[in-house]
Amino acid sequence: MANTNNDTVLQLELPGIKKIKSGKVREVFDLGDSFLFVASDRISAFDVIMPNGIPRKGEVLTQLSYFWFAQTESFQPNHLISRAGDPLPKNLQPFADKIGRRSMIVKKCQPLAIECVVRGYLAGSGWKEYQKTQTVCGIKLPPGLKESSELPEPIFTPATKAETGHDENISFEEAKKIVGDEIAGQARASSLEIYKSAREYARKRGIIIADTKFEFGLDNGKLILIDEVLTPDSSRFWPADQYAPGKGQPSFDKQFVRDYLETLDWDKNPPGPKLPDDVVAKSTAKYLEAYEKITGKKL
Repeated sequence: MANTNNDTVLQLELPGIKKIKSGKVREVFDLGDSFLFVASDRISAFDVIMPNGIPRKGEVLTQLSYFWFAQTESFQPNHLISRAGDPLPKNLQPFADKIGRRSMIVKKCQPLAIECVVRGYLAGSGWKEYQKTQTVCGIKLPPGLKESSELPEPIFTPATKAETGHDENISFEEAKKIVGDEIAGQARASSLEIYKSAREYARKRGIIIADTKFEFGLDNGKLILIDEVLTPDSSRFWPADQYAPGKGQPSFDKQFVRDYLETLDWDKNPPGPKLPDDVVAKSTAKYLEAYEKITGKKL
């Protein structure tokens, strides 16, 4: 089992291996002809990273991504070089206890400068926009939809990438200006195909994938799926047996963390408050439950 000590996974260094980026969750290291992605147990809420993490979260994100990459690779090429369960290369073996189940080795490619979001249900910023204009990212929707309503057809609603703060929703026309007509069209078609396939699969296992965010890159001009795929961090997972439109739904993501933070007298600016043990334990349980429901396996 990978090390789940919060100090280790919150500030990960691999002596002798060059770190090139430390994101909200992922650490990225340069292996020369490839990258090493390591998913930490960090958790952010309201764009603030909390001082303590959610044990095993990084394992769930990595292993669930491996699962979905395998599910979709027959119709969507991806950036994986390593496979789930592959031994680490010799130079990474000394760090196996820290990174074993939370790392993947991936191709270097040119990431697209847009987030590829697909929505199958009306929630979050989409629901807020719909209430004002009956649109989501400029796409006109039927009247009379409620919060959490299933949309007649999934919609592609791209966003800009923000290094800090929130990504901004944009129209498909704006996405075409950023990445070009052909690539934007490919990204939209691929995003919708992956989402529809995954939604059908997950629904049979008791999970509704309400919406999700994909990342794509160009590998020698070819569009490939990169980063993480269909995890509780990049998607809204709802338990199908509790689904009831007309209100917000219980979910498998940061719900316990957000709910707890909303009870505090905290201005949502850094530093974030330390999360109590019960909130951490419930969050770990939710991440693990999502993995087990979708894959049918224990982690």
